[in-house]
Amino acid sequence: MTGTLITVAPTGAEVDKAEVPALPVTLDELVAAAVACERAGASIIHVHLRDDDAKPTLDPVRLRDAVAALKDATDLIVQLSTGGSVRDGEEARLAVLDAEPDMASCTMGTVNFGDDVFTNRWEFVVRLHERMRELAVVPEYELFDLGHLAALERLLDRHGLPFGEHVHVDFVLGVPGGAAGDASTVTAFAEGVRRYLPEGTTFSATGIGRTTLPVMFAALAHGGHLRVGMEDTVSFARRQAVTGNDQLVARAAAAAALAQRPAITTVEARKLLRMRDAD
Repeated sequence: MTGTLITVAPTGAEVDKAEVPALPVTLDELVAAAVACERAGASIIHVHLRDDDAKPTLDPVRLRDAVAALKDATDLIVQLSTGGSVRDGEEARLAVLDAEPDMASCTMGTVNFGDDVFTNRWEFVVRLHERMRELAVVPEYELFDLGHLAALERLLDRHGLPFGEHVHVDFVLGVPGGAAGDASTVTAFAEGVRRYLPEGTTFSATGIGRTTLPVMFAALAHGGHLRVGMEDTVSFARRQAVTGNDQLVARAAAAAALAQRPAITTVEARKLLRMRDAD
């Protein structure tokens, strides 16, 4: 791949708006962030939503409204999180797909998540995988630990390839309880992709907090793609807060250009991921 796919994750479910005023939590703030991030080089937006009190929500009306608003204002690929927060139940997480996103996340196993547990039972993973294929939604398989690579191999072997028959994964590194966010871990994951997953599988990498930069540089070195955003870090540099998600996207795009793999367009991204509207 000669270019770099950049995903922005602008909000997440963990960051407190009261502590990080720049975090986009209203629909208007989310759309404004999306417009700025597309201009800066993003081609996918990974979406978590908040309610009127800025708390995480999987409200189906809000989800549909968000998908519609993002598609109206941008050409970004809209990827909804089926993870929600660690407190959301399986049925509510599965119902996220009814909002008709372009993509959705599918986490490949249970992982300790700080002081909590992010639960992803095998049966639930299978249901997500199969429901996405029914709805022509492209999955991004999220991997928090090396064992999740083998779990994905098992899923694909037993239940077939996803819609579009292209496999795309995201390494989520640096979460307390998951795999470390450093260059050697990215190398191990990249080698695992080649060992366990179909030829042509693409990967993005996410570094949480202070692991953002080492994960970014290592992912580019291995021919991978990038995910950045205020879901994953609210610090741009030592003692320097992020001013907006587009600041993180612009830095990722600059790094990709320096690696001679500039950010790809949304049209190129849709073709790469073999989405239903790729043509």
